[in-house]
Amino acid sequence: MTRITTSALSFNAERNLAAAAARLATIQDKIGSNKQISRPSDDPAGAAEAMAVRTEQRQNAQFSRNAADANGWLSSTDVALSAATSLLHRVRDLTAQGANDGALGPEAREAIALELDQLREQMVGVANTQYRGRFLFAGTSDAGSALDENLQFSQGSEVLRRIGPNSSVRVDADGAAAFGQGPDSVFSLISSIAQDLRNGVNVSSRLETVDAHLQNILATQASVGASHATVRTAEQSLLGDAVNLEARRAGTEDIDLATAILELKSQEVAYQAALSATARTLQPSLMDFLR
Repeated sequence: MTRITTSALSFNAERNLAAAAARLATIQDKIGSNKQISRPSDDPAGAAEAMAVRTEQRQNAQFSRNAADANGWLSSTDVALSAATSLLHRVRDLTAQGANDGALGPEAREAIALELDQLREQMVGVANTQYRGRFLFAGTSDAGSALDENLQFSQGSEVLRRIGPNSSVRVDADGAAAFGQGPDSVFSLISSIAQDLRNGVNVSSRLETVDAHLQNILATQASVGASHATVRTAEQSLLGDAVNLEARRAGTEDIDLATAILELKSQEVAYQAALSATARTLQPSLMDFLR
């Protein structure tokens, strides 16, 4: 017959009480921190999953910032091209008006030419539009202006923004394609029309060239619009990914508070029961006082 000594009973009771207290402390820590995993040793597999999800979240956040910047670039470019379109429509109207030789005297021609000069300066201003200190129509160029004195656009590399793991979008626009360069540019065209009006030359033949430049600007704006639509779609996708990633992270790291509170109450009851049972089992006897 195996004899269980009082010291063995005491040791087992102490060990069981310590284990119950540890379980109670663990659930209290989880509730206090609202975290399922306080340290990697709590759940190595879960900790690895949480780290992977957090890496994806940081990547998603960077793509979202890139998309927001791209949105700003493309919105500014679209506004600039819209302004250029309006200016060129006005140039066309004035050219058509100036082509009516019989109804215009020298003063009227000069008035039209002066307005064309002003429109040219405004068009140059549009071509030199900046976004956050960078020229919209000069790529990565760090020149003092997008358009130099020879009506040539500064040649820089395309400005790209990465908006997904395998997706990048161009956010600047090709100034040469939109406005032309040198003697073939829209700026030279407007100057030539104004000069012809001052010299009494009929400008009706210039209308076709104005229309061609207008089509170039509209084509560039259409390309910008397509890129803008891509960025907006990416922003919506990234927003959805952010929600899903946060749900994955919370499912791995965070506790279910209601379940945790029930577990806490259960552990408290179990611990109190263990204390009560141990107190009754290890009641001191007369021999304990005589030792």
